[in-house]
Amino acid sequence: FLDWELIPATLRKTFTVEEAVETIGFGRFHVMLFIIMGSANVVEAMEIMLLAVVSPEIRCEWRLDDWQVALVSTMVFLGFMLCGVLGGYLADRYGRWKVVFGGFVWSAYFSLLTSFAPSYGWFIFLRSMVGCGVAGVSQGFVLKTEFIPAKYRAILLPLASIFWMFGSMLIIILGMLVVPTWGWRWMIRFSVTPSVILLLLFQFIPESARYNVSVGNVAAAVETLQQIAKMNRVSLPPGRLVELQSEKRGGWRILDLRDLLGFVASFIYYGSVLGSSELLEKNLLCLTDPDQEHQVKHQNQDGLCHCIPFQLRDYQTLLISCLGEVALVPVNICLLNVLGRKLSLTVLQLGAAIFFMLLNICTTMFGFTVLLFLLRSLVSMNFNVVYIYTAEVYPTVARSLGMGFCTSFSRIGGMIAPFIAQVLMSQSVILALSPFAMACVICALANLFLPIETKGRALLVRNTVLFSLQTSFNSI
Repeated sequence: FLDWELIPATLRKTFTVEEAVETIGFGRFHVMLFIIMGSANVVEAMEIMLLAVVSPEIRCEWRLDDWQVALVSTMVFLGFMLCGVLGGYLADRYGRWKVVFGGFVWSAYFSLLTSFAPSYGWFIFLRSMVGCGVAGVSQGFVLKTEFIPAKYRAILLPLASIFWMFGSMLIIILGMLVVPTWGWRWMIRFSVTPSVILLLLFQFIPESARYNVSVGNVAAAVETLQQIAKMNRVSLPPGRLVELQSEKRGGWRILDLRDLLGFVASFIYYGSVLGSSELLEKNLLCLTDPDQEHQVKHQNQDGLCHCIPFQLRDYQTLLISCLGEVALVPVNICLLNVLGRKLSLTVLQLGAAIFFMLLNICTTMFGFTVLLFLLRSLVSMNFNVVYIYTAEVYPTVARSLGMGFCTSFSRIGGMIAPFIAQVLMSQSVILALSPFAMACVICALANLFLPIETKGRALLVRNTVLFSLQTSFNSI
């Protein structure tokens, strides 16, 4: 045995990944990380938002009923839900990078196949496979979070919604330019291009150092941290990297009731997206200044469907509403830093409830666009806070699995939303919008009872509070 006093002082010193990340700070590596991993949101947004653009087209091509159109979205979210938990489990077991890269390949491949779908049955099957791939891509949020210093997370993570907005706008612009001339199939083929580009750029992103340490691969973690420090032109803390290796990694029982936040976040977000698309497609708006295009009403009687493709004005309204997802990002950042995560969720959800009900009032087309703009801002900010809170509250050994459960619960909300926003909307607008407002109010009150506030909190390797909640959850 070596005498401890004979070991050089620099070697006796130790540091954790958290301390290394905070010492490295924000620099050129994080700019690259923000752009490349943020661009993963572009792919995810394009695949999900494609449903709002393509629904009128497949309704006309295959003469679909309302429930059949809603089933398309539900099948996508079903694929997302089933693969969300599996992807999180695999990411905690085998690494975040492998799962995200595999998700890119999977979603791009099946999305391309969707454009050749010969029938409605093949279309919903292939889109469900796309949803499965997007679930893997969403693990990029965890990979990105684990490299960002604590004081920058509340700023950088909300700013990532810029990429989601860009993806949403890109698919709407593709629909506006391609669908009227070449059809929806070519629009889907063009939409695969960003995935192919990101597959090449993703090679510059390393595996999470936190993950490597959690599985005992300290050498790989040190190498990654050294590369990041070199790129940022700083030095690592003196000493050697240490971290307690957890015996439990990615277990299926590591689940927290807070994942139910994801259900409401997804439910109201896709309710606003699909609901606005349905209101525009079927001309169900109560307008005081309707033009000739918006006086034609949707009909679906005796198996005959009166098709109403999106007009230019409808595409413009959807584009403006997408801008709402980033227009209030400064407000989102202020809420996170001033009010914290829990209170921010309550404020945003109560605001969303109000604007859901305001969509029932009679107004001009401009007025509807403003209301939709503000609603999309609130539900998008709520989604951001839920993702940030979930990523911060879980320990490294269960972070991907926890995010997987969160995304899976959220996709249950996404599965239900189409049948309310697209089927019930034809019967009654106020009846379709009320469940979304009620869900916001209930969740806003429930947020106050969350046991942990993560504002300014370091990312943990283990979380004793989380493990103490397992017994309570399993009893349910």
